[in-house]
Amino acid sequence: MSSWASLSFVEVLEDLSSRFIVNLPSEELQRIERICFQVEQAHWFYEDFLRPLNPSLPSLNLRKFSIYILQTASLSDLGGTTYGLEAAFDEFLKYKTRVPVCGAVLLCDDWKSCLLVKGWKSSASWGFPKGKINQNEPPRDCAVRETYEETGFDCSHLLKPDSEDWMELNVREQKMRLYIVPGVKKDTIFETQTRKEISKIAWFKLADLPTWKQSKAAGGGGLASANASSKFYLVTPFIG
Repeated sequence: MSSWASLSFVEVLEDLSSRFIVNLPSEELQRIERICFQVEQAHWFYEDFLRPLNPSLPSLNLRKFSIYILQTASLSDLGGTTYGLEAAFDEFLKYKTRVPVCGAVLLCDDWKSCLLVKGWKSSASWGFPKGKINQNEPPRDCAVRETYEETGFDCSHLLKPDSEDWMELNVREQKMRLYIVPGVKKDTIFETQTRKEISKIAWFKLADLPTWKQSKAAGGGGLASANASSKFYLVTPFIG
């Protein structure tokens, strides 16, 4: 890894395009969503691992990084020009928001509290541990995997492979399924396995969480207020 520290930005892009994109099977290079998922992986690797090793590398949002690395990979099928690449990136974002999401509602022994995770940014909301399903991945397995990645807790022993204890909603064209997982010990030590995705993990009493109706009304004080409800907007559709 020490060699990364001496590479220029252009050299880093060339290396990443080779590692994550150029050497994909030819059939996958014909699918914009597959290419862009690889670009996203390359972006995480760049920001989380390479920039700390080489501070001279610029910090880039996903859109800018995508343009640079796709140009480096010379993928003419995606348009070749910056405009064509940006259009391809926009198509990927539309596709990404439609990929189904699975997760878990972890409940303590007395069923009175649930575990929530908070995103990395200071403005992030609280939500149930969840994430996008992989190709051909069973929903239950996705829920177990994503819950472990975000909390460090393996709930597979509490969730049967054929479990039908789940809730499912469609939010902005995206299907979201959450499995109900009771029996989690409150003294369990949780530790996210992700980098710069989860900032906090905590138990919340179900009775204290704002319901969908309370969120709409946004009246009164405490957690029912508009400000508090906004911190739980990823939770309210599932609890009321």
